[in-house]
Amino acid sequence: MSTVKPTTMLPAICDNAATACSGTDCLVPPSNFNAILGVVVSTVLTIMLAMVMFAMGCRVEAAKLWGHIKKPWGIIIGFLCQFGIMPFTAFALSLAFGVQAVQAVVIIIMGCCPGGSNSNIICYWLEGDMDLSLSMTACSSLLALGMMPLCLLIYTSVWISSDTIKIPYDSIGITLAALIIPIGVGMYVKHRWPEMAKKILKVGSIVGLVLIVIIAVIGGVLYQSSWTIAPSLWIIGTIYPFIGLSLGFFLARFVGQPWYRCRTIALETGIQNAQLCSTIVQLSFTPEELEKMFAFPLIYSIFQLVSALVFVGGKTLKQTTNTLAIFSSGTMHSQ
Repeated sequence: MSTVKPTTMLPAICDNAATACSGTDCLVPPSNFNAILGVVVSTVLTIMLAMVMFAMGCRVEAAKLWGHIKKPWGIIIGFLCQFGIMPFTAFALSLAFGVQAVQAVVIIIMGCCPGGSNSNIICYWLEGDMDLSLSMTACSSLLALGMMPLCLLIYTSVWISSDTIKIPYDSIGITLAALIIPIGVGMYVKHRWPEMAKKILKVGSIVGLVLIVIIAVIGGVLYQSSWTIAPSLWIIGTIYPFIGLSLGFFLARFVGQPWYRCRTIALETGIQNAQLCSTIVQLSFTPEELEKMFAFPLIYSIFQLVSALVFVGGKTLKQTTNTLAIFSSGTMHSQ
C-alpha cells in the first residue's frame, strides 16, 4: 500500500485591491489608471496649447484679421474645403475600401471635424498667413456647431442613424475659448509691447512644434491596445491627410489665391481636430464598437503631423538650396 506525503500548503499571493480570491486566482476590479492619466494629460495639454495660442496671437495684427473678416474670400474657400471636400472625401474613401459600418462612420466624423490648433503652429513654420489661419480655425470651430450635424446627417445615413452620434458641443465651446481668448491676449501684448511679443512668438513656435509631437506620442502610448485594426483603416488614415492638404492647396490656387495663402488653406483643410473626433466616438459607441474604430483618430493625427512636417521640410530644403545658390553665385562673382 503506497503512502501519500502531505502536501505543504503555500499561502495565497493576492493583490491588495482584489475583491475575491481562490488560491492564486484573484478577482481584481479593472484599473482606471489610464482614464485618470488621460484626464490629467488632457488638462495639462489644453493649458499648454492655450499658452502656445497666446504666443501665436503675438504675431496677429488686428487690422489684417479684421480685413479677412470684412473680405472673407480665404475663409469662404476654407469653409468649402472644410465642410465640402473633407466630408465627401471621407465618404468616398469609406465606399472605395469597403470598410465596416462603424469604421466608415469614424472616418466621416473625422472629415466633418473643424480645423485643429496644430494648423496654426505649422502655418507659422511654413510662413503662411497667420491672420487667415487663426480666423479660419475660429470660424470653422464656430460653424461646426451647425455644419457637423448637417454633414453627418448627409453622409452617415448610409450606415447608421445620425441620432446615434453625440456631438460634444461643450468640447467645441472649450476649443473656441482656448483659441480666441489666448489669441486676443497675444494681440494685446503685440500692440503694447511689440519687442516682447517677438520673443514670445519665437519661444512659443518651438514649444508648439514640440507639443504636437508630444500629443502624438502620448496618444499612441495611452491607447496602445487599440492599434490592432483593419489594414484598410491604416491605409485611409495614412493617405487622407495628404489628400486633404493637396485638394485644399489646389482649390486655393485655382481661384487665384497667392502662394502663402494657398499653404495656409491647405493646412486648414488637411489638419483636423482629431481630439474632438476621439471625444465624439467615445460618447457615441459601445466598447465593442470602439475596439474597431478608436485607433483611427490617432492614426490620422500622426499622419497629418507627418504630412505637415514633409511640407515644412520641403520648404526648409528649398530655402537652404536657394541660400546656397546665392552664396555660390556671390563667391564666383567675387573671384
